[in-house]
This record gives sequence, C-alpha cells and structure tokens, in this order.
Amino acid sequence: MVHRRLLQLAGAVPGVILALAGVGVLLSAMHVGFALTAGSVIATLVRDDGDLASTLPALVALAAIAVVRGVVVAVREPVATRLGASVRLRLRRRLLARLVAVPAAERDAGEVAATVIDGVDGLDAYYTRYLPQLVVVLVVPAAVVGLVAVRSTAAGAVLAVAAAVAVLAPRVWDARLLRNGRRRWDVFTRLSADFVEALQQVPLLRAFGATGRVADRLATTAEGLRRSTMTQLRVSLVETAVSALALHLGTALAVVAALHGVLTGDVRAPVAVTVLLLARECFRPVQDLGTTWHAGYLGLTAVDGLDRLLSMRPSVVEAGDHAAPAATGTIELTGVTYRYPGSTTGVRDLSLRVAAGETVAVVGPSGSGKSTLARLLERDVDPQQGVVRVGGLGLPDYTPTARSRSVVVVPQDPTLFAWTVRENLRLYRPDATGSQIEQAARTADVHEVVQSLPDGYDTVLAEDGGQLSGGQRQRLALARALLSPAPVLVLDEITSALDVGTERRVMDAVVAATRERTVIVVAHRESACTHADRWVRLQDGRIVATGDGAPVVEAPAGAR
Repeated sequence: MVHRRLLQLAGAVPGVILALAGVGVLLSAMHVGFALTAGSVIATLVRDDGDLASTLPALVALAAIAVVRGVVVAVREPVATRLGASVRLRLRRRLLARLVAVPAAERDAGEVAATVIDGVDGLDAYYTRYLPQLVVVLVVPAAVVGLVAVRSTAAGAVLAVAAAVAVLAPRVWDARLLRNGRRRWDVFTRLSADFVEALQQVPLLRAFGATGRVADRLATTAEGLRRSTMTQLRVSLVETAVSALALHLGTALAVVAALHGVLTGDVRAPVAVTVLLLARECFRPVQDLGTTWHAGYLGLTAVDGLDRLLSMRPSVVEAGDHAAPAATGTIELTGVTYRYPGSTTGVRDLSLRVAAGETVAVVGPSGSGKSTLARLLERDVDPQQGVVRVGGLGLPDYTPTARSRSVVVVPQDPTLFAWTVRENLRLYRPDATGSQIEQAARTADVHEVVQSLPDGYDTVLAEDGGQLSGGQRQRLALARALLSPAPVLVLDEITSALDVGTERRVMDAVVAATRERTVIVVAHRESACTHADRWVRLQDGRIVATGDGAPVVEAPAGAR
C-alpha cells in the first residue's frame, strides 16, 4: 500500500528507492532472460533431435546469466542494508531535530521511543524493500505478459488476468490490515510507554507495594496486543492465500492455454515450455512484493505516530544566525509574559536587568515563576510577549550552538547519561583537559565522590546516575556547567539535596570560581544565597520586592 504521508517522507530518500528498484528490475530481467534462453535450448534440442553442439552458445549464455545473477544477488543485500541504515539515520535525524524543540511535557517518552526506534526500523523495510519492489511489479509482469502474448495470445490473456488478480485482490485486505494495524500500533506504543515508566519507577512501586497491580495491568495490555496481533495474522493469511491461488492457478491455466494451442496447431510444442518458464517469472515479483509488504508493514502502522511527531509545533523556532556566543553576561528581560498552556502559572510583564558579573538571587514561593525564568533564559520556551536579551542580543538571534555557549542552566533534577563520568563532564566542553575536569569537580565538591567510584572518572554511570545520591548528581551537574565557557550561569535549586554545611562549602567555591560570570541563583534556602549582590522576590509571576545583598528567605526549606 502506498501512503501519502510516507511518500512525502520518502522525499528524503528518492535516490535509495530508485537505485534499489533498478537493481530489482535488473534481476527480473535476468530471470526472464534465463527463461527465454532455456526455452530456446529446449526448442533447439527438439528441432535438432538432441544435438547438444547446436545448443552450446545458448548453454554458455545460461551459465553467464546465472553467474551474473548470483553476483547481483550477493551485492544487493549489503547495498540494501547500507542504504537502509542511511534511511534510518536520515529519518531519525529529522524526527529528533523536531523533538529537540518540543518541551518534554508535551511528549510521551515511551511512545516517542517506540516510534523513533521500532517505527523507523519498519520504515527502513518500507522504503528499501516494499517501494522498490512495487516499482518492479509495475514494470515486470506487464513486460512478461507481453512476451507470452507474442508466443500465445490465449496464454497471455490468461496470465494477464491472473497477474491482475494476484496484484490487486490483496489490496482489498490491505486497507483493513492498515486500519487494524494502526489500532495495534496505538496499543503497542502505550504498552511501551507504560513499561518504560514502570521500569524507571520500580523502587517507588516496590515501596508502595504496587508492583503486583502494575504487573497485572501490563500483562492485561500485553494480552490485548497479542490478540490484536493474531487477528492481523488471520487477515494476512487470507491475503496470502488469495495471492498464492492466483499465482498457481494462473500459471497452470496459462500452460493449459499454450498446450491447447499446440494441440490445435497454433503454437509449436517448445513454446509451451517457454510459457511455463515465463509464467513463473511473471509472478516472482508479485510473490516478493507480498514478502516485502509484511516486512514494511510495521512502518505503515507507525505512520500516525510519525505524523504526530512531525506535526508537533516546536516551542521555539530556531532561525537565529548570530554564530558567536555572548561577549558579556548582561541579562535583560523586558515586559516578558509566558503562561503555560491550560494554566495561570508562569511570569507576566516581567522586567529585569542583570549586569555582567553580577550574582542575583531569585526567591519566592512555589509557582511564583522562578523555574519559568530559568526556562526562558535557556530558551526552553519563548515568551508570548516581551523579549529576553543576553549580551545585548535577543536569544532568538543566536544560533543554538552560540546560545548554549552563552547561557548554561543547571536544573534541580539534572540528567546524567550512561556514559563515563569524564564524558558526562565534557558535555558542554568536549576539549576539556583532565586537570580542568578535576578542578571543576573539586569546585563542586564532588572530586572525592568520583575518586571513590570503581574506575574514578572512567566509571560508566548507570542510567541517569543511578549509583549516585541526589546531592552527588546535583554536584556532578554543577561541575559539568562550570566547565562551560558560557558567561551566564543559572543555578536552579541545585543545592536542594545538600545539607547546609555542604551547600555552604559548594557555594563558596562556586562564587570564587565564577567572579567573571553572571550568576542567577534560584533558591528557597537563605544559605544558598549568601553571596548574592542583590535579590529579587517573585510572586504570581511578578517581581514584588528587590534588595541588595542576601535575601531573607521565608519559604520552608525544600519547598518548590
């Protein structure tokens, strides 16, 4: 089945499809040439009473065709695999480029993973197997029917009808398969999302004694997916049976028609053998199409998920062309308003100016807009009104790379990758030396923690740093940010998991190491803001008070 949306996506890989289709047509041409040559050998043997000498050139041609065909078949698979890998790479790059700009709250990690991994794997087969074979089916059977019709009009007519039925009849079931397959894909992606969520939260489920209930729910969903899959299989078997019936019956009837021509004297006897061989080659591409349809079926069923991902509206549009990072750390927010969809929280008419090298503490109760301010500064979201400037230039004017080298935000719950500690710390600065990495870790008071790991800085972390405590993860993320050359550093509750003594030690070292940078400290606890040059208090998304020095924080410790 040809799907409009998938054809639009195929615009990214037209050369791959045409190249593989060309190889398929070449192989079919050699099959047909082999059949015609074999027919001529038989005709020569019949005419010359078994004189092998007269068939020698044809036999040599048969051997040559067989060798070349074997070479093409041997080359086709590695080429198709390599081209398939390039297709997957291009499609995933396109999907991920779209996802980068979509807020995490607007996408489902499990569904996205299923679509980007399993769905794109299915599209690989759709583009490198199904669509090229479809081109072959559009060309080869018609050509073979013409060759048969030249030798036996009746056999050609029978073969034409049988080929049409073999190609078109299964398409009646394709529509039903696709409808059912889409429903199955929705269940599959939901199950994937539920499994990802359950695996990530196993400690919490165990603590609440909910592992059994969640396991039962997942098992019920999985059973529903199994039943849906079996239903699909039954429908698919009917489709296969129709194709097989048309293939075998068409071949037999074509040969019968040719034999009838022999009996009536309209066709020579050896022609019946040629018709038999050509009939096989007429249906070979149709058989291969059925195989490739099932290989690419997963990509077809994933089309809705792909369409949803590609239709997501990014929260930010990357159109900036200023490739140099900010020269200074000045920050200006002018009349900035941002409201979360379906919510009244965010910031409104917020204006704030921070001089280069200044340390400003941002405090306020939960929901006052502190973290929204951090998200605006890293351009995770764009304001609905107003403008955010860093280094005198609006954030949308920077290229993504320049912006990441201008502002670095350290969140309260940072993400660590299943890489080595050293690779995690080099995220912002790939060329950082060993001494620079160690110095950043010492500043964040995490060097001794890293040294205690089995392989030190070469220890591979578990998923999201699972072998580290919350405070250790925060300090590791802080060390990573300190390695960045960005002139603006935003610390969003990065000491919330630390005791007061460790917090004071870390903040003392951070302030000493960032004297030339502009630092925004978002915090609840007064102890995290003791080094601030001034403070800003937010309430309901507005600045309600400011002052010099460290603030007196009234919110309860750890509140958010």
